[in-house]
Amino acid sequence: MTLVSVVAPDGGELIELGPARIRILEDGSTTGHRLGLAEIVLAPRTAGPPQHRHARHDEGFYVVSGTGVFTVGETEHTAPAGTLVMVPPGAPHTFANPGDEPLVMVNTFTPDLYVQYFKDLREMIEAAGPLTPAATIEVMGRYATEAATDYA
Repeated sequence: MTLVSVVAPDGGELIELGPARIRILEDGSTTGHRLGLAEIVLAPRTAGPPQHRHARHDEGFYVVSGTGVFTVGETEHTAPAGTLVMVPPGAPHTFANPGDEPLVMVNTFTPDLYVQYFKDLREMIEAAGPLTPAATIEVMGRYATEAATDYA
């Protein structure tokens, strides 16, 4: 029998990263590591990670509520609720919440490579305090991701 994962509204693994709260909904264990899925809540007036590129996974963002701003290279895209942003490997990107309401997004990673990234960031905060852009980029490097320095 094939196992099915059902995550209740208060389920999943919660990862607090300062102004960002990530709830892991699928860690890859149900999907044979083909897909990871998280809910991201970004506090108002908060920047996201440094602009970066993934080499080995696609990333998707579906905006559930609030309005985000996605920066892809030098282009900014306003993303209100109902917007889907799909980022293939190699595309420089970041996101932010410049608004006054929390930004809630469903985030996908195919394969599930980036689930462990969030856990590593949590461990770094617990050991050394708030994240810096340099520390975030260092952790990204563990997961075939690099800073998009040509757009920094």
